[in-house]
Amino acid sequence: MKQNTSEMSVTYDAALYLRLSRDDVDIDGSAKTESNSISSQREMLRNFVKSQQDIQIFDIYVDDGYSGSNFDRPEFKRMTSDIEAGKVNCVIVKDLSRFGRDYIEAGRLIQKIYPAFHVRFIAITDNYDSLTADITESSLVVPIKNFVNDSYCRDISGKVRSQQNMKRENGEFIGAFAPYGYEKSEENRNQLVIDGYAADIVKKIFAWKIEGLSLGAIASRLNTLHVLCPKQYKLSKGINFQSGFDCTDEPKWSATQIKRILTNEVYIGTLVQGKQERISYKVKKRLDKPESEWVKVENTHEGIIRETDFAVVQRLLKYDGRASKTSDSSNLFAGYLFCGDCKAPMIRRVNKYKGKEKAFYICQTKNKGAGCTRHSIPEETLKTIVLKEIQTYSALFMDYDMVMTELQKMEVGYEQVVEYDTQIAKMQTEYNRYYALKNSLYDDLKEGLIDKSEFDEFRQIYGGKCDQIQQAIEGQKQIIKEMFQNGVAAAVQLEDWKKSLELKELDRNLLACAVDGIFVYENKKLEIVLRYQNVIDKMKVVYEFFAKEIVEKELMKEVV
Repeated sequence: MKQNTSEMSVTYDAALYLRLSRDDVDIDGSAKTESNSISSQREMLRNFVKSQQDIQIFDIYVDDGYSGSNFDRPEFKRMTSDIEAGKVNCVIVKDLSRFGRDYIEAGRLIQKIYPAFHVRFIAITDNYDSLTADITESSLVVPIKNFVNDSYCRDISGKVRSQQNMKRENGEFIGAFAPYGYEKSEENRNQLVIDGYAADIVKKIFAWKIEGLSLGAIASRLNTLHVLCPKQYKLSKGINFQSGFDCTDEPKWSATQIKRILTNEVYIGTLVQGKQERISYKVKKRLDKPESEWVKVENTHEGIIRETDFAVVQRLLKYDGRASKTSDSSNLFAGYLFCGDCKAPMIRRVNKYKGKEKAFYICQTKNKGAGCTRHSIPEETLKTIVLKEIQTYSALFMDYDMVMTELQKMEVGYEQVVEYDTQIAKMQTEYNRYYALKNSLYDDLKEGLIDKSEFDEFRQIYGGKCDQIQQAIEGQKQIIKEMFQNGVAAAVQLEDWKKSLELKELDRNLLACAVDGIFVYENKKLEIVLRYQNVIDKMKVVYEFFAKEIVEKELMKEVV
């Protein structure tokens, strides 16, 4: 290239620009290419400057970990500020890809912006120097190389995304930071392992929620105890953690943080990933994806919270009652007590008489003057009835093993119990009725009682009913089968129910463990919907069958 001698006397204050990102990582996740490493770039650029008499280093600008798909990089912005301030009149990079892979913006900077500021641009390995380049190099070669770099960025982005999707499907964790309560395994960075200290905090959060504390109350308690919020905790461990929450220098938990933890399935050993997606490889902004496109894989790591407790908390969050004005916790029955007629939540009221307080519940609809009736019931009466109901079924659970042992001695199989189950029998009768109606349609069509469109319509209706009932029957049979094979321990947290036999007063933990809902009717009539109701119903069937078998056995003895 022919040099412009008129400019040979100019001394250039150069910005050495270095960049490295995951674009430069092999797709399989191996180490960064050495030729593109920051140390390698720095050495090359310094050696180049040493060979140039008219160039001196003003400063070195390093963007480590930033993509070349855009120019939103801190050190690049600092370099631009120095250029605009007149401190820098030369930019030197290893190659055009280190400068940036957005060919439109890169071309605008090199061909328009830098010349306007009289800034010389050098890409060493591309053998490009704006001072000596002819019009062909500036208008043709550089744009083509920038376009190739942009295409590479787009290609590598697609490959990275494909690999990430594969890892999600395989149940591998691909987030930059482990969720609070976990850390990344040293042996496998895509595997979550429990962080003992933070996991204990997570357990406390779930326990407090089950006890009835509001989200704000839990956050306040953690702040009072000076427990570091997730961001601060990770920073204290030397992790350069970034989050959407702005924590101050003091521990600061919020209700939003608490809710995020309480609703995150990661704590039961399930990974839910791919909730968001970048608009494009050039734009950092992420958009929410529909839930149907999320990638959910169960049993990917050790859970911190029992699935049953997690389910209880989700139900409490759905029907979360407001904390009272004098307490940070909800009342005992908040989220569980409903009017039997209008299904609205019951609200707690307290009467004071001669220094004594008496709490009772009334229908929320009636309280607002919007119809319905009071359905009033004293709190102590409610506690007594519910506790007695739970204890009755607790005793049933405790005796179940004995019954099953005796049935096995009698060589009774679950098929015999299924045949005895009146609920299954009723559903089978209903199935047979719809099946017969479906079959009779052919005769009705043949005889002209219905036309083809009516035939198709009724056939679809009756067929759907048959499928629905058959699924229900199979579900009922499966419960009995599993009880014969595995007992009830697999489906029911028996330890929680055992504790009820020792309790003299109902508490929040037992209520959450045993009850799904309580419906109050007039005259203090209650409908208590217990958790594992299907299991309980089948246990009743087993007990009735067992009693029948015992009676028949005794009768046979008398005959003999």
